[in-house]
Amino acid sequence: MRLFFFLLFIAVPLAELAILIKVGEMIGILPTVLLVILTAVIGVALLKRQGIAALAGARQSVEAGKFPVESVVDGACLLVAGAFLLTPGLITDTVGFLLLIPGLRHGLAHWIFDKMVKSGNVHVQTFGMGGEGPGRGPRQDGAPPRGGPTIETEYEDLDVPEPDDSAKGRQRPDRSKSPWRK
Repeated sequence: MRLFFFLLFIAVPLAELAILIKVGEMIGILPTVLLVILTAVIGVALLKRQGIAALAGARQSVEAGKFPVESVVDGACLLVAGAFLLTPGLITDTVGFLLLIPGLRHGLAHWIFDKMVKSGNVHVQTFGMGGEGPGRGPRQDGAPPRGGPTIETEYEDLDVPEPDDSAKGRQRPDRSKSPWRK
């Protein structure tokens, strides 16, 4: 695997140089440089728009009680796309623009996740957090979460006024200094 990445870091810049030289011979040096700059500017503008959409999707997932897996994967793919778009070269720009296509991004994410799960490097375990997800069906309103431990507790509602115990000769504790009160 190390050899693969080593060759990749050598092969990609050499291929970028070769393509930039060929394109420069065909259309000229200045148009080639402007093309590389233009692809970076357009890519960053598209990246900003899709990044904001990914953040909004993550917020909606969290508010719905779901883990924002798709938004996290979108964010990671957009991060890689941004790095490719800012790297000068036509190959990296092409890969960066391909990663900006939502359908391709989702398909790639599912393929990578399936490979990781099949390799045994990732284990997926879910537990009752509400909503729907792998291994869980829709929950009934008011139904306790399925799976996971049940924790029994005792609590005292501090907002309900207590009866005046001073008549019984017992002093009430001073609750105004409680760290739980605002």
